[in-house]
Amino acid sequence: MPDTMPDTMSDTRPPYLFVDTPEKLSDLCNQLSTKSYIAIDTEFLRERTYRPELCLVQVKVENILACIDTIAIKDMGPFVRLLLNRDITKVLHAASQDMEIFYLLSKGTVPSPIFDTQLAAPLLGHNEQIGYANLVKEMLNVELSKSHTRADWTRRPLPEKQIAYALDDVIYLEELYLGIRAELVDRDRLEWLAPEFAEWEKPEKYDQPAKQRWLKVRNIQRYKGAALACIQALAEWREIKARELNRPRNWLIKDEVLCSIAQMQPDTIDELSHVRGLDKKSRDRFGAEIIELIKTASIQTPQPAPEFIKKKKLDAANLARVALLNAWVQQRATELDINSAILAPPKLLEKCVTTGTQQALGGWRASLLSDDFNDILDGKRSVSVGPDGLLLSE
Repeated sequence: MPDTMPDTMSDTRPPYLFVDTPEKLSDLCNQLSTKSYIAIDTEFLRERTYRPELCLVQVKVENILACIDTIAIKDMGPFVRLLLNRDITKVLHAASQDMEIFYLLSKGTVPSPIFDTQLAAPLLGHNEQIGYANLVKEMLNVELSKSHTRADWTRRPLPEKQIAYALDDVIYLEELYLGIRAELVDRDRLEWLAPEFAEWEKPEKYDQPAKQRWLKVRNIQRYKGAALACIQALAEWREIKARELNRPRNWLIKDEVLCSIAQMQPDTIDELSHVRGLDKKSRDRFGAEIIELIKTASIQTPQPAPEFIKKKKLDAANLARVALLNAWVQQRATELDINSAILAPPKLLEKCVTTGTQQALGGWRASLLSDDFNDILDGKRSVSVGPDGLLLSE
């Protein structure tokens, strides 16, 4: 595949670089290192593996548009150094999965700073968790193709139509970023996003210790004593084994089967064969390890499971208070042109009513809502109907 591919898919899409050697990667990263931001997207597969299998990285900034073939290039060091350069903003949409990949690629460091257009868009009135294609349609009036959503990105050579599909994810991402950022600056809202972006830059989001995996088992509060100790041991063992084999944890043993084993506590392979849902391949391969693990764990004292706290239903008076606050949130969201679900979601309103606004509201939300909420809840002001919507009256 040549260095620069001609544009045969669209009259408007610029030429791009296809980077498939260490030399090309080094040259590209040298060019990118002088920029203040880079729009980035990835294509990966994880259906058959524990860790996402990175297949392609697309980048765009100004006149640079490139696809990096991460299957052809084994040493991604120059790109990792670019990701970790704090002078460059990494622009992403729905950053969580890309950030997990970059965390693994950099062997435990999280790229920063970032700008997530999905998190930023609702501050300008767009829907919460809006998808990339929908945001491109709303802001740029461009209809993106969905023809390669289920493409196998591990196959080589990549068809040009597939590459064109991938490139669209950064061509328009750069436009979204520039437009959204300019409007946020104009409205003095850019700083509102700092705490949101900071959350995605925490390493612990991408690396849960194997010892804590049992906490993710559904309805774990139901189990006590030896059964709980066995679940904890089996969940840790499965997590470590899945990482070693690079296979999805549920391919080894599903959660419900793991819990059944912990409850039955089989002593032999024959007894293990009676556990419903445990396939023969896993039993033959791991049966002896599982039996030994059960024997050891069943006599251990388990870590205490998190207490199950049943959510209390709000009484009629508090339901009315939440409804009143919500009415005012809708008014303020309209005035500010912010999606109301971002400004103050229902759970946040319930917390304001039950624990107080000082504990519930923080950051930019406090400056926009705290005084109004306190006055409403204290009866100092009331919500009434005015000619242009709702207003607060003394």
